[in-house]
Amino acid sequence: MTTSPLESASQPDVAVVAADADTPTGTPASAWPNPRNGFLFFLGFAAIGAGMASLVPAVLTLSLKAAQIDAANATTVLSVTVGVGSVFSLIAFPALGRLSDRTTGRFGRRRPFLLLGALLFILGAIGIIAAQNTFTLTLANIVTAVGYSSAAVAFTAAIPDQLAPDRRGPASAIVGLSLPVGAVTGLFIAQLVSPNLTLMVLIPAVIAAAGAALFAVKLGDRKLAAAERPHFGWTQFLTTFWVSPRKSPNYAWAWFSRLLLFLGVAAIQAYQAFYLIMVLHFTPDEVAQAVFLSTLVLTAAALIFASIAGKVSDRIGRRKPFVITAAVIFAVGLALASFAGSFPAFLVAIGVVGVGQGVYMAVDIALVTQVLPDPDNPAKDLGIMNLASTLPGTIVPTVAPAVLAIGASAANPQNFTALFLFGAIAGLLGAVLIVPIRKVR
Repeated sequence: MTTSPLESASQPDVAVVAADADTPTGTPASAWPNPRNGFLFFLGFAAIGAGMASLVPAVLTLSLKAAQIDAANATTVLSVTVGVGSVFSLIAFPALGRLSDRTTGRFGRRRPFLLLGALLFILGAIGIIAAQNTFTLTLANIVTAVGYSSAAVAFTAAIPDQLAPDRRGPASAIVGLSLPVGAVTGLFIAQLVSPNLTLMVLIPAVIAAAGAALFAVKLGDRKLAAAERPHFGWTQFLTTFWVSPRKSPNYAWAWFSRLLLFLGVAAIQAYQAFYLIMVLHFTPDEVAQAVFLSTLVLTAAALIFASIAGKVSDRIGRRKPFVITAAVIFAVGLALASFAGSFPAFLVAIGVVGVGQGVYMAVDIALVTQVLPDPDNPAKDLGIMNLASTLPGTIVPTVAPAVLAIGASAANPQNFTALFLFGAIAGLLGAVLIVPIRKVR
């Protein structure tokens, strides 16, 4: 690892990290800028805006545009558009993180990528609006996906850059919950201007661009001196998309724990509409409002408990008990959803899922920042960590048909109980994998 004058500032804090033979302790909180004066507000604006620009197309507007382009084959158009965009997103997270860690310009390491994200949000939205075929729609979605990766790499890395380990709880909660909050907010705005597709696409993108740009202005981004720039060669190129579990076991445990929990998240998010139609007998016209209501319940529960958990975790200097408890609560919520016989019971289950997700998000990023293989250059490793939360969106649709077929019959052709219990078991295993992590209490 390349050393820097701030090397001591990036070591884990004694208040939240168990002493380790290879880890110096006792770093004072003053070694980090610990900005106030609206830092969390502008971080939240950037993160939630980026969530809006990413999820509103994924959930709604890309489908509507695909139907405009080719109504008879809209699902195929959408599948190609989203699938290709997801591949570029998976590549962009660690690649842009590596570039951010090595940027030596006078604007700092993170600010250029916030501004790049703002530009790509606008260009992607214009492209979606103007698209006339599958190729141009796919290209526009790639631009939006890379824009989200660029902004997310920057504002996530800003947490360990700017805040001492015992002050990262609220910032972790904000970034962790930015996607569900962004989705609810963006869908609400889209409903207000529906059926004007141009405004439905453009308004979330403009808000996202404004949030990223304002955070770039607000961020006290330290300029990286040329002498501090991390070495880059073939070895570093190959490890852009890889962290050795043998060399960084704590990071590996955290990565697999997050992957398992987000398998459960993907199971409930991707298939709740089908569950409501096929099990609770909502009509297709009714299901959109039902999904919006369940998302609102989940997000409200998550916000309430995330704000509490983040502050308490910082105050008592512990992360692992919160992550483990959150994963267990999340699994209980999925188990309740699997047996819900009515929509009110389903909403209660979703509320429990929201509590678990909120507590988890409040401390997960804070925990991750304390097990990074290279704390001086966190963006690349945080980019790889983001893969653990995005890969389940690809894994779950792949395995779901087989899980849904378990015990299926003519009366019950899709076994959603099995799918949601699969997610619950994954969440419980995710909790178990937090236990071996040594550097964080």
